Amino acid sequence: MNENIDFVVPWVDGNDDKWIEERKKNKEGFDGGDDNECRFRDWGLLKYWFRSIERNAPWMRKVHFITYGHLPSFLNPNCPKLHIVKHKDYIPHQYLPTFSANPIELNMHRIEDLSECFVYFNDDMFLNSQMNPSEFFINDKPCYEALEALIQTDDIDEIYFHILLNNISVINKNYYKYTVLKNNFTKWINLKYGKDVLRNICLLPWKKYQNIVNRHLPVPLLKSTMQEVWEIEYVNLDRTSSNKFRAITDVNQYLFRYWDIMRGNFVPRKCRGKAYHIGMEETGDVINDILNGKNNMICINDTPNIKDFERIRDEIANAFLTRYPDKCQYEL
Repeated sequence: MNENIDFVVPWVDGNDDKWIEERKKNKEGFDGGDDNECRFRDWGLLKYWFRSIERNAPWMRKVHFITYGHLPSFLNPNCPKLHIVKHKDYIPHQYLPTFSANPIELNMHRIEDLSECFVYFNDDMFLNSQMNPSEFFINDKPCYEALEALIQTDDIDEIYFHILLNNISVINKNYYKYTVLKNNFTKWINLKYGKDVLRNICLLPWKKYQNIVNRHLPVPLLKSTMQEVWEIEYVNLDRTSSNKFRAITDVNQYLFRYWDIMRGNFVPRKCRGKAYHIGMEETGDVINDILNGKNNMICINDTPNIKDFERIRDEIANAFLTRYPDKCQYEL
């Protein structure tokens, strides 16, 4: 059991006046990018993120809490298991300020005292039941699904799908699919994936990777892999980190996971989690999951499709309060 696993989570206060002003100033004259309100809207659920990880992953070594500079009012900055990390503490100055998640994620390996093995969360991703270190890492190798996929979209303006294509282009440049399969066949054609393995079999005739399955859930990463990818793909990572807002030329942190999958540096596993896209699915489903712990990891993904934000936000917050009523060590 690896007991030196850190958690990393970034957070932004979309109501911070200084942040709003700086973002507005950098946005002037900038045409394009992903700037939807749902990227920054606060659901008020962060304290339940801390309560859930304290209850469900007490073995975790330290939380590295990434912030522009502002802090939530409930947070206990003196908690011994909390490391508050400002953007300027680890992101090279030439990339600052940034209003895109991608530079924040691509440079995480530079965080001081970050463990080699760490789990990366968005602030909308929660541990929903008890988890063991071995569900993230085994013998210091991350646990992944090696599943191929196809990129499908009907929205030419959706930047996310451009990023997926950029990621897989980098992979196809560095790795030949049939060599990867030859070296790690049983990690790709593996019964642990259930029926999803059939897609890998169906895509065997394609000589290049089309895409890799991406669960919008917490992901284990290796600091050394991030450093290696920076050395080999500096141009792409530097260009992405230089963008103040998300752009169609970006890559993202999925690339690091792909890298370890391609070289077989992972342990096959079946993901036991679910991402809920609020406004596109029934709110009752996520509330029931929060209360009952059906999935051990969940994501509450904000979308532009939410019609009654305040009501839905309050219903989900009440469910978390019911499940996690007690303060944790990370709270004042």
